[in-house]
Amino acid sequence: MEIVAETPAKKPKRLTSVVWNHFERVRKADACYAVCTHCQKKLSGSSNSGTTHLRNHLMRCLKRSSFDVSQILAAKRKRKDDTVSIANVGYDDVHVKEEPNQPIMPISYKFDQESKMEEAINFGSVKFDQERSRVDLARMIMIHDYPPAMVEHVGFKIFVKNLQPMFEVVTSSVIEAECLTIYAKERQKVFDIIHNLNSRITLAIGMWSSPDNVEYISLTANYIDDNWKLQKKILNFLTLDSSQTEDALSDLVIKCLMDWDVDRKLFSMTLDDCFSYDDIALRTKDWLSQNRPLLKKGELFDMRCASHLVKSLIQDAMESLKPVMEKIRESIRFVKSSLPAHGKFDEFAQQVGVNTEKRLFLDNPMRWNSMYLMLEAALEYRSAFYLLQENDPTFSVSLSDEEWVSVSTVASFMKLLIEVTNGFSVSKYPTANIYFPEICDVHIQLVDYCKSPDEFVSTLAAKMKTKFDKYWNKCGLGLAIAAILDPRFKMKLVEYYYKQIYDNEASDRIREVSEGVRELFNEYSIDQGSINDESGQADGGSHGTGNVTRDRLRGFDKFLHETSNHQSGASDLDKYLEEPVFPRNHDFSILNWWKVHTPRYPILSMMARDILGIPVSTLTTELAFSTGGRVLDNHLKSVDPDIRQALICGQDWLRMEPEDTNASSLSVVPLAIELT
Repeated sequence: MEIVAETPAKKPKRLTSVVWNHFERVRKADACYAVCTHCQKKLSGSSNSGTTHLRNHLMRCLKRSSFDVSQILAAKRKRKDDTVSIANVGYDDVHVKEEPNQPIMPISYKFDQESKMEEAINFGSVKFDQERSRVDLARMIMIHDYPPAMVEHVGFKIFVKNLQPMFEVVTSSVIEAECLTIYAKERQKVFDIIHNLNSRITLAIGMWSSPDNVEYISLTANYIDDNWKLQKKILNFLTLDSSQTEDALSDLVIKCLMDWDVDRKLFSMTLDDCFSYDDIALRTKDWLSQNRPLLKKGELFDMRCASHLVKSLIQDAMESLKPVMEKIRESIRFVKSSLPAHGKFDEFAQQVGVNTEKRLFLDNPMRWNSMYLMLEAALEYRSAFYLLQENDPTFSVSLSDEEWVSVSTVASFMKLLIEVTNGFSVSKYPTANIYFPEICDVHIQLVDYCKSPDEFVSTLAAKMKTKFDKYWNKCGLGLAIAAILDPRFKMKLVEYYYKQIYDNEASDRIREVSEGVRELFNEYSIDQGSINDESGQADGGSHGTGNVTRDRLRGFDKFLHETSNHQSGASDLDKYLEEPVFPRNHDFSILNWWKVHTPRYPILSMMARDILGIPVSTLTTELAFSTGGRVLDNHLKSVDPDIRQALICGQDWLRMEPEDTNASSLSVVPLAIELT
């Protein structure tokens, strides 16, 4: 066998790529190789092979001598301005604020290139940090709600290895442990934020479920921060045992409050359901009142979700129309059963003068607003359905006149509830003041329907009114006070609506609200500064000597306030109510208004922060129109409860939402990266 010696290949032309500083081209028979001068590995060296594979080898070569890889990469680029080193880029390092309606431009950053690990690998001016990359991966999974198991997917491993061969792909258990570490760190940040607040918080309690009927509970702190921005932070996401009673749920909520040490900052609670969980609110209120008296004797403590009230009223309406609704669906199916049937129906519609752009369609059983749209369209074609009944003997599911009247009434009420639900979400910052007029409109409509001579309407309205009254008795005063703290309304809006709702009893009801807001203001006048004092003394125990002394002298504080009030002139509340209402306009921001006017109304502004921060509705618009509730994602139901809580809370705490930008409008800002 003839052996052909390897000899350096003659270079017919100059090798311009800097990669050839680290390779020697040799020829063996008819083949041409590039031999690495560091590890002696042979790669294809023909002119048709290019140099990309050679550059990739250099990035992986463990025996290479110290050299500047960035020279190789820089040779591919034409731009050398605004270069950036990306040694230790992470979520903590980048804070992007988007400007509305501005084009997305590349942004350059410079970061510290000092290594955080002994095994950090030096690629010239680029340093790879395995630990930092693992942390960033865990944060990405938390922020974007990715399943931790994604790190074990083959596609992910291939992508990462091609992107950064030096990254050691970890298991899902390692990532979960990293998520727990991030959770603990971020929890301390949230703890400090809440305890440094100069205002109180409202706790929103939400109920969740999963496809396998496991139930969960979330606790979210809602508040207005010192910059008068509406904020919320998820505190806990807990898995419930199917055998747990309401007493056990109450103990669970109280334990969470103790863990977060927020009992002295808690102003009220907002629960999802208007007609359940009364025991949770009652037991929590009793527990809190053992250590300190609640404001307004706890009358404002138990709030309920307004969107859940609307959904409950809708359920009554849907149930009352169930047989008629099925007739309407069957009628629509008949019309859409074939092209001839549809064409004949269109002819009937033209004959009776139906002039509408609406088209018949079947509703989505998971969206109650789609039911209204179906009814609305069907009512437009009511005369055409009559004609279809007269001329087509095969059509046998027509509605009677009485049924069409019932459909019209229910559709009218559903339209109001849709407008109310949309009104809840019209503001980017849904403070408590926006709900009073919406709820009052529902109240007025129910009062009118209860007086209807139509038995169907009056019976349905009476059933709804019973539910509504339970909600109104719990939340009516809080909603009214929130409206009074809106400078565009003050007491005038309460007077306007109560005269329509209560008729002859209006003056007594208005007086109750006026006295209620004054009693609450007087308590704030007595307790001004007590939030910080109580927070400072809480560390010494809720039953310490300092607390006992303060509580014993609380009556003296009230006496001093009442006897000295006439000497200090008009109070914040008096000045506020006596001044003219602020003009209504679409650009009005109640939070900015109170921020500007805090020096003028120092005590009333404290009260406004706590009241306006109450989450009167705990549902997004999407959930408010759904016939179901909150459902946990499949990938979260299979993980350990502690991991689940860490992922859900961590996503909330780490979410980066630029100021004055909707989350849905976030876009990726490209980095202008140049390795030099």
